[in-house]
Amino acid sequence: METQFKTRLCDLLDIEYPIIQGAMARIAGGRLAAAVSEAGGLGVIGTGDGDRVWLEKEIDFVRRHTAKSFAVNLMLVSPHVEEIVDLVIKARVPVVTTGGGNPGRYLERLKSAGIKVLPVVASQALARRLSRLGADAIIAEGGESGGHVGEMTTMCLVPMVADAVDVPVVAAGGIADGRGVIAALALGADGVQLGTRFVCAQECDVHPLYQEKIIKARDRDTVVCGMSTTHPVRAIHNRFTREYLQLEAAGDNRELLEKMGKGRYPRAAVQGEVNEGTVLAGQICGLVKKVQPAADIVNEIIKDALAVRQRVEGIPCRL
Repeated sequence: METQFKTRLCDLLDIEYPIIQGAMARIAGGRLAAAVSEAGGLGVIGTGDGDRVWLEKEIDFVRRHTAKSFAVNLMLVSPHVEEIVDLVIKARVPVVTTGGGNPGRYLERLKSAGIKVLPVVASQALARRLSRLGADAIIAEGGESGGHVGEMTTMCLVPMVADAVDVPVVAAGGIADGRGVIAALALGADGVQLGTRFVCAQECDVHPLYQEKIIKARDRDTVVCGMSTTHPVRAIHNRFTREYLQLEAAGDNRELLEKMGKGRYPRAAVQGEVNEGTVLAGQICGLVKKVQPAADIVNEIIKDALAVRQRVEGIPCRL
């Protein structure tokens, strides 16, 4: 599909469309990354706490199924982060995204190896700092996103980050379709990152009940748990989140909350325990209607974005 959305992000990452697939830990493996990249976006392997052996297999899968650019996400709090950094350099992975902290200590090594680095940030200050340290682009993620969240909304964060840095900005959080793409570009972004929408790709290594939970979710079905801890997350409301939030509201139970939340995400994503596990998802889950191939998701988003832009350009404007 020919696109009129060839932004500087596309040139930077050598991709056809300014769409990056979110790095969903444990479930965004080589199959999904290869499918998204082959469709013209940037597929991302979400390492989570996966080790070097696992990642080697996923990188090999991507390279056997597409010759196009792809990325590996570094989860900076992973116990395996050092060996993962060594591997992406050795394997000459073209792009790295980062999450779970400040990647400043790894930037020089990664860039010296010719790797493009795109850190995820939730504040203007961190965006400015990482840009000065050499980040090639900034992923500005608002609190509408699934998983670990910051306090600022995408609508506010993206234009502030775009004003603060000279490198391309990628908008993330609360984006599911072509309307979100046009909105992000209007805010000053050069592209978008989508996570929840790609959880419902056929190639995503997630339990079908997790996908079903997202598809059935309505507009107000996500909640943020862990606001009293250092790592709040957004998830779909279920039996577990109800019990967790009740305990959190009761007072100083941080140690118990940490214990209660441990391992809940893989219980839902891998084992399909969607009532007792943590079903991480963004607020846009109410816009996700079906499971479909990743290529169809990419093509639908671009087609919708073209239609939205045409409609917006046709609106009379008096100055």
